[in-house]
Amino acid sequence: MTDTSSRSTRRRLPYWVRWLHLYGSMLGLMATLLFAVTGLTLNHADWFESGEPSLRSLEGSLDPAALRDPVDKLAVAEALRAAHALRGSVGEFAVDDEECLIVWKGPGYSADATVARATGAYRLEEQRRGFVAVLDDLHKGRDSGPTWSLIVDVSAMLLTLIAATGLWLLFYLKKRLRNGLLVALVGTVLLVAAFALGVP
Repeated sequence: MTDTSSRSTRRRLPYWVRWLHLYGSMLGLMATLLFAVTGLTLNHADWFESGEPSLRSLEGSLDPAALRDPVDKLAVAEALRAAHALRGSVGEFAVDDEECLIVWKGPGYSADATVARATGAYRLEEQRRGFVAVLDDLHKGRDSGPTWSLIVDVSAMLLTLIAATGLWLLFYLKKRLRNGLLVALVGTVLLVAAFALGVP
């Protein structure tokens, strides 16, 4: 009974490995494409990120009441966001006796404002980069928030699962096992050699 159960388990195992490999690949398909393509665009930003970023300079004034001690940081930041359709999240909000400095950051985006506390007058500079720059920042997880950070982590785990199950399946292909392992070894050696010889 034990031998029969063991053989049955061994027969079912390739099925589940194939199932994980197939549906893990499909689930991670778009993430794989995104990180593959943006790996190229990041490595050759001068090819793909053409043109200068879009710049915008603005001036205005806020109610000085929100700038008194203690400064209502949320009210100030959201008033500026609403007035000028600012994007991103507030990455910095510095306060001294005379001014407030607020910085917004997002993928392919930045804005900073300097606000005089006595009068409420402000100057704001905004920079928007192109679509490829947004994708590149998403690849790096830069200024993308905790939800996208989780997406990057899950994508990394999915790609690891796909690679591991693909290698595992190779061991069930007896006729291709030797050549498959040889190709994997050559790829590993090339990667290590590129690092050892080509990275300063």
